Amino acid sequence: MARPALEVADILNRHGEAYLARHRLIRGQLKVMGAIRACRTAALGGHVMRCSDCDHPTIAYNSCRNRHCPRCQGAAAKDRLADRQADLLPVAYYHLVFTLPAPLAAIAYPNKAEVYGLLFRAAAETLATIASDPRHLGARIGFTSVLHTWGSAMTHHPHLHIIAPGGGVSPDGSRWIACRPGFFLPVRVLSRLFRRLFLEGLATLHAAGRLIFHGDLAALAEADAFAALLAPLRRADWVVYAKRPFGGPEAVLAYLARYTHRVAIANSRIIAMDRNGVTFRWNDYRVRSAGKAWRKTMTLTASEFIRRFLLHVRPDGFHRIRHYGLLASSRRAETIARIREIIAAATLDDIPVAAAQPEQASEPHPPCPCCGGHMILVERFAPGTAPRTIVAVRIDTS
Repeated sequence: MARPALEVADILNRHGEAYLARHRLIRGQLKVMGAIRACRTAALGGHVMRCSDCDHPTIAYNSCRNRHCPRCQGAAAKDRLADRQADLLPVAYYHLVFTLPAPLAAIAYPNKAEVYGLLFRAAAETLATIASDPRHLGARIGFTSVLHTWGSAMTHHPHLHIIAPGGGVSPDGSRWIACRPGFFLPVRVLSRLFRRLFLEGLATLHAAGRLIFHGDLAALAEADAFAALLAPLRRADWVVYAKRPFGGPEAVLAYLARYTHRVAIANSRIIAMDRNGVTFRWNDYRVRSAGKAWRKTMTLTASEFIRRFLLHVRPDGFHRIRHYGLLASSRRAETIARIREIIAAATLDDIPVAAAQPEQASEPHPPCPCCGGHMILVERFAPGTAPRTIVAVRIDTS
């Protein structure tokens, strides 16, 4: 695939040193900047390939594989897509979104591990509780939660995307209970329980001294000020909504490929970098036409662009994709196999299972750019060194 004309790495390479001179960054942000700037350059080493037919050589530099790198996450998403094929059930799938109110997003930024972790727990408990209630579904369910911390303009906007099969296993484990067609769980009920669980958890974190506050938020360290902030949020409507059910297993896989390894901005959205700043495409969800957000362009100074990008660096070791209930990782394969046995054979015939058609293995190496022949590995070189032969450079997309 052709390299985009502009990438986040280009912006960091041109303006990163000036940004570092004016701003104090935390260790994780420094690590991300360094990794993206070095990605697929001589700094990380690489290997030399040579065509077995025409003898044409190319260099492929190594990837940084940082989880915030726009270059690397596309390949990671493809790998994940192949893994998730085997996990799909022959049922309809539903997509829900749990969003934090703006005042809590401000608290989340200096307390990412604690607040993002609470967001996962509160949403998971909400879904499991409502689904197990006989007045709704009366079943044990499973789902996958994916954390996004950005809006389309790279502002701080923490929310969870949740993908769930449309039903669950009965309490005694003997049968599959399907939800009503086109309806998973009542979002108003979900919203209210989510609101209560999250605010209770946040109050507990504050009382235990596990939240930090700086600058304009420093006053919230006091119990009374914090309680005053939470009071109106206990009465506000929290945004929990359900999108239309996915149009079959293929649509679920397509979604997972796009969203699970998405970063704050894709390189393909960056349009220009000039003396006016960095221009990129974004979707304005406040203005819709035919049900779709308006696509607009925005220009930020290079400094502001970098600041917004770094807002979304996650704490070391923090997992932004988590599986719950029937899809919990520890026994997922065994559980899915059992559910497939429970679901009637007629249902298996009605809805095709994407896992039955696994992706064909991709070529281990791209074809020769000159003749299309087979490329073979002839040399590896260490980070910071050069290959013994000067050859044409190819950007490695692996």
